[in-house]
Amino acid sequence: MSIYAISDLHLSLGNKSKQMDIFDGWENYVDHLHQNWIKTVQKDDTVVISGDTSWGMSLSESIDDFIFLDSLPGKKIIIKGNHDYWWSTRNKMENFFAEYGFSSLSILFNSAVEVEDTCICGTKGFADPEVSDENLKLENREAHRLEFSLAKAKELGKDPIVFLHYPPIYRNYKSMKILNVLLRNHVDKCYYGHIHGVDAHQNIFKEDYNGIKFSLISCDYLNFTPMLIK
Repeated sequence: MSIYAISDLHLSLGNKSKQMDIFDGWENYVDHLHQNWIKTVQKDDTVVISGDTSWGMSLSESIDDFIFLDSLPGKKIIIKGNHDYWWSTRNKMENFFAEYGFSSLSILFNSAVEVEDTCICGTKGFADPEVSDENLKLENREAHRLEFSLAKAKELGKDPIVFLHYPPIYRNYKSMKILNVLLRNHVDKCYYGHIHGVDAHQNIFKEDYNGIKFSLISCDYLNFTPMLIK
């Protein structure tokens, strides 16, 4: 069994006002994603989706996107992104998935998911350089959620792999609270999304940060193909 990752699918099968095909490089992206996914992922594999999964404004508005995802091979672990307006409480989301028989979908929220000898950890993260009391509160919250997720991995005795939606390093910005959590917990691999477009891709952090290897997994960066993680 293998672990794959991808982010920012921005599906809008039930919300025609949010078509991504209008952007360069996103033409027919759902077909490309479908074809590449079924060529790459097997039914016993796991795919981590690191945020911005659906443009739906509610769970019911996202149902066509979830039907599409559930039909694809593999178990999917979904993290919250900044455009996941459908995101609700854990109970509501899990009950919704169960009601519609979405057996391959699960969420990662204030938790960790054990996959053989690995533990999938993560949270949305934070990446706003503006200094404010509200931003400090949000960054502290996300750092706490990441710390909690990594503590769960330690309890399970599994090696953690961290997934975020926001990059903790981008251009001249660093989310030091997130980075310090990663360093304290000896994380060596961190995957993130959120960054789109050729120009933006050129500004991603490509070096190790004190032993941490960061990798962008936005679907347009990966040519709409899940990346093999392990």
